[in-house]
Amino acid sequence: MKMIRQPLILAVSLAAVLALSACGKNNESTSTTPAPSTTPPAAATAPAPAAPAPSSTAPMAMNNAPAGVTFSSVELGSTVDANNKILASGTSFAPKDSIYASVDTSGSGNAALAVKWTYQDGQVVHEDSKTLNAAGPETTAFMISKPGGFPAGNYKVDISLNGNQVASKDFSVK
Repeated sequence: MKMIRQPLILAVSLAAVLALSACGKNNESTSTTPAPSTTPPAAATAPAPAAPAPSSTAPMAMNNAPAGVTFSSVELGSTVDANNKILASGTSFAPKDSIYASVDTSGSGNAALAVKWTYQDGQVVHEDSKTLNAAGPETTAFMISKPGGFPAGNYKVDISLNGNQVASKDFSVK
């Protein structure tokens, strides 16, 4: 019985190899004919990148991983809890308050979360960023403070995820 299976397996394997090599020869013969060569090379180039794609799936997975993390919301306040959640939300602060931006994200993967705090004339007060290695919903807190106190006026915080602005929140110091 083993003697019959081995030749049968070899015959099937040989037939598969011949069929696959015939497919390759068919593409080569059509690409060498002058008239249809404009269409088959386009078709031939499409499968060619598809062949390297498996070898580049690791970088693609890394590139796709940041897209797996998405922005959910941002909240401002003067205090956060142990989970980086704002305890009392607000948009008006005293000059000597610490001001927190609590940013909720969802999804999983690696991502860069950044904030830029600006004063009313566009002057950058502070910039900060954090690298996320998320495995689900996360809350990240960013904070600014100034021992001498912030000047009264209007401020804004811009939130970016992987270099793309996803939110902006206005607040004031009085």
